[in-house]
Amino acid sequence: MSVQSRNLPKHTWAFLIGFSALLTGCGGAAAAPAALNPEIESFMEQLVTDHDFDRRQLRRWFSLATVQSEVLEAMARPSTARPWYEYRMNQVTEARILGGLEYWQRHADTLARASTEYGVPEEIIVATIGIETFYGRSIGNNNVFNALFTLAFAYPPRAHLFRSELEQFLLLARELRMNPLRFKGSYAGALGVPQFLPSSYRRHAIDFDNDGRRDLWGHSDAIGSIANYYKSYGWQPSESVIVAVEQENAAPSNEFRLLLEHGLKPHTTVAAIRRTGVSPAEFVPDDAPASVFAAETDAGPRYWIAFNNFYVITRYNRSVNYALAVHELAQELRRARHAGRF
Repeated sequence: MSVQSRNLPKHTWAFLIGFSALLTGCGGAAAAPAALNPEIESFMEQLVTDHDFDRRQLRRWFSLATVQSEVLEAMARPSTARPWYEYRMNQVTEARILGGLEYWQRHADTLARASTEYGVPEEIIVATIGIETFYGRSIGNNNVFNALFTLAFAYPPRAHLFRSELEQFLLLARELRMNPLRFKGSYAGALGVPQFLPSSYRRHAIDFDNDGRRDLWGHSDAIGSIANYYKSYGWQPSESVIVAVEQENAAPSNEFRLLLEHGLKPHTTVAAIRRTGVSPAEFVPDDAPASVFAAETDAGPRYWIAFNNFYVITRYNRSVNYALAVHELAQELRRARHAGRF
């Protein structure tokens, strides 16, 4: 195992050193099976007990697993952590708009059916695929088993989550009757055109083309599964996503700043937001459940009122920047399609 990056957090470096020792033993001896790591041994035993996996097969798979330094580096520098105006510049682009229009035209019937059945706008589905994988062109080239193994056992901040995802991945591979060592995906173990984590694949993927398989590398099932995902988290048809706040030079009031601290799940109303001294730039009902958030533009902070549907997009990816990018790309796609650009 070779780790060359100097950008990894100190706690990750320390863990990797200890992890390497567990894998390699003492005094330059040949690498021992990963199963000798007590944490991995315990994890495998849980899989045997809870899901009736074959112990010898698990040991073979885990003895071949390797920690991927590039996965840890990517986790340390997520693109969504950049200021909004920088992130937007690389996401809501002319190439993505043109690619989205072509994708929408090519899959128009499937998108229309998914929107009708699940109540999710076609442009939101297209924009999600556009941001995730550039319409299926970039689905990731990482070995998914190694990526999840790395995050489960060499990334302490989120080890619990990724051990669960590794468990779900092995169950998924068994259900799909595929070798878990041969899956390719993102550095975080996301799969297919919509980049579902294994737990989301098992929970939300559907067989939208009725061919007897839930195949997220196929566009029909990907489109239907994204619509199903958003509906499962409470997407409300015909309701707003966000509305900008009218801004003047004065700084927001303390009351408004307090609302910013309550998160994105709707926790107040538009009327209550108005009482903090701000107004929505468009008409929205005063009794609409809402929250507020900020994002960094090149001219400073900008504020929005967010509704349930924006919160639903953040269930796909918790980043405000991500949800804003999906929404803004969707708006651009809808305007361009209505203008006949396709």
